[in-house]
Amino acid sequence: MNSDPATYPIGTPGAPWGDTERAEWLSRQIRHRSYEAEVLSAIEKLRARFDVEEYGCLEYGDESFPLLAIRSRDWNDELPVVLVTGGVHGYETSGVHGALQFVDQYAADYAGRVNLLVAPCVSPWAYERIHRWNPNAIDPNRSFYEDSPAGESAALMRLVAPVRDRVLMHIDLHETTDTDETEFRPALAARDGKPFTPGGIPDGFYLVDDSENPQPEFQQAVIAAVEKVTHIAPADDNNEIIGSTVVARGVIEYPLKKLGLCASVTSAKYKTTTEVYPDSPRAKPEQCNRAQAVAVCAAIDYALAHG
Repeated sequence: MNSDPATYPIGTPGAPWGDTERAEWLSRQIRHRSYEAEVLSAIEKLRARFDVEEYGCLEYGDESFPLLAIRSRDWNDELPVVLVTGGVHGYETSGVHGALQFVDQYAADYAGRVNLLVAPCVSPWAYERIHRWNPNAIDPNRSFYEDSPAGESAALMRLVAPVRDRVLMHIDLHETTDTDETEFRPALAARDGKPFTPGGIPDGFYLVDDSENPQPEFQQAVIAAVEKVTHIAPADDNNEIIGSTVVARGVIEYPLKKLGLCASVTSAKYKTTTEVYPDSPRAKPEQCNRAQAVAVCAAIDYALAHG
């Protein structure tokens, strides 16, 4: 990771990266963990209870990453669809394992009530590198639009397309980490030839609602459930979280579609993006995974009750 965010070690300040800088960045990326051992193996154990499908395969150099989704076994077209996504940013670990924990421990509770579609690790290359981008230095979570430059995003959109207009609720599981400030935001500024402006990292869980279709009661139902597991991020002195106005306790809003965010890929009435803070001294990894799983349950429960 970069030790001095003000002077990122790749590129020339003020000049966007070209192919040379992207290649240098890629050469620095190290594989830290195994998608096959930690994610695919966990999905395999679920095959006895759920349908598993390969919805794409990413080829990066000599590496191949099958993309797997988990579906309700007794899919019923008369029922609403619930979409759960994790690992759009591969380094956000609890998004991946929280989605898997939800399927393993809670999904059966919704059999016959909803059709579940879960993509637990959208960005496997980045999962292994503990990074935000794919190997082309592209952020998949800014790439959910037509003719996407990110294979991860394009594959998920193809998976969702047949049910896009039948999705009642979509929850996208993320984290905000200390490395956002020390590595990923400085890298983004360097990549785009912009100055890096230091910011703060909120201590606690928060949600991102859709400013084009806000659902405040839905968001607060998720906050109330997660608060039993981990603490909620407070607003800063400007009544903001990561530079956005806090519209309700633990909730900010983004224009999801405009920004090309994953949570914009369906026509769901109820949408939210979770943000767990794993670097807090008050949160352990198991707690973070559970917070994500509990958030999914609370989101589905509210959507079914009010949908």
